[in-house]
Amino acid sequence: MPRTQQSAEKHEGFTAEERAAMKEHAAELKTAARRPRGAKADPEAEVLAKIAEMPAADRVLAERVHALVRAAAPHLTPRTWYGMPAYAKDGKVLCFFQSAAKFTSRYATFGFNDVAALDDGTMWPTAFALTELTAAAEARISELVERAAA
Repeated sequence: MPRTQQSAEKHEGFTAEERAAMKEHAAELKTAARRPRGAKADPEAEVLAKIAEMPAADRVLAERVHALVRAAAPHLTPRTWYGMPAYAKDGKVLCFFQSAAKFTSRYATFGFNDVAALDDGTMWPTAFALTELTAAAEARISELVERAAA
């Protein structure tokens, strides 16, 4: 069997959830590109609408994370990113929430992209699993967002 054919058989490709997320991201980009110059979207309303669509357990987490991020770094711009709530600095996504239902995961995640200034030595976490938001978890999220957005 040729090597390329073997590779193709082992590679399963993207899951249906991953393909759906990519399509959603493409639609977000198209929507932004179609807006007339100077026309303003209401990105916070778009984020809140996405949160409202989530299953109850994810929605509760996402609503609280949204409030924490907005309080810790009000200068970040809320937006959707791959169909999930995200928060941008200077047009680049800094942090994001991903519901457990999005990729049929056992937990939601809150993560940071490389524009977040969270470097700590040669290795540091960039995403955190969320199953519930305790006072300690909320304080940690607020501290990380403040530091990342500085």
